[in-house]
Amino acid sequence: MKNFFKDKSILHFIIGALVIGYAFFGTDFIKNVKEDTKSATASVASSEKMDVNSTLSVTFIDVGQADSILITNNNHNMLIDAGNNEDGPLLVSYLKDKEITSFDYVVATHPHEDHIGGMDDIINNFDIDTFYMTDAKTTTKTFLDVLNSLEDKNLSYMVPQANETFKLGDIDLKVLYSSSSCSNNLNMCSIVIRLDFKDTSFLFMGDAPSEVENKLLDKNIDADVLKVGHHGSTYSTSNKFLEKVSPSYAVISVGANNSYNHPGATTINKLKNMGVDILRTDKKGSITFKSDGNKLDISYEKTNTNG
Repeated sequence: MKNFFKDKSILHFIIGALVIGYAFFGTDFIKNVKEDTKSATASVASSEKMDVNSTLSVTFIDVGQADSILITNNNHNMLIDAGNNEDGPLLVSYLKDKEITSFDYVVATHPHEDHIGGMDDIINNFDIDTFYMTDAKTTTKTFLDVLNSLEDKNLSYMVPQANETFKLGDIDLKVLYSSSSCSNNLNMCSIVIRLDFKDTSFLFMGDAPSEVENKLLDKNIDADVLKVGHHGSTYSTSNKFLEKVSPSYAVISVGANNSYNHPGATTINKLKNMGVDILRTDKKGSITFKSDGNKLDISYEKTNTNG
């Protein structure tokens, strides 16, 4: 800027332009100049609200035939599901090794043992600001263990509503689906969450079957990374849904040689036919995506988290 104003001819030109503008348009001209300057300043101030060095980390933890996802940004932490019962103590050790002591949010997508098995260990060992869970209930010991741990910590659970939004640091999250009407199929109650961080997006499907996917087709579900529903079973990942999401990567959280034969060959073929890069925890171990909001870096680690 200093060099610019050293050129007096340019300075004289600017002053002349302002005088001519005032002569022809009066005070409105000066007002518009002020408003444009004010708008530009506000735009710069808005862009400074987000840390330019902010990074997103999403780890699909290898918990075998189960789910557990760790999301972090600028010392803000979130956990979606907590694996099987046997995974609980191992998850606690894994998270503490990462120097995590608290969570802004913990989400239990639905009350199946392979999603909430280790949740009582998480509740007992970490401070939690907000605990999300559906109102769907079961009489299993695993589910009762979760309720007892919440009670012992004097922590109430919140039932998220569809279209509810919340922030995790610089990350925007939105609940796309939540239901408590699923007595015959608890997978129908899976909480579905979308994550946006600048130009990077994730879609976390829990165990949502194709019936839930159909309810999402009129929503914004386009995403870079899809956490494939129900461990890649044939009951999820319909063609219409997959075409609408159009992911670059599909993550399947699954146990090696599991008795359910997950992931299903049909699901794998759908993903391959669309040119989606398939990443499986039984093949890669724990899978971590890191992003500055523009590009994704992927790393793999064999972790002691599968009980």
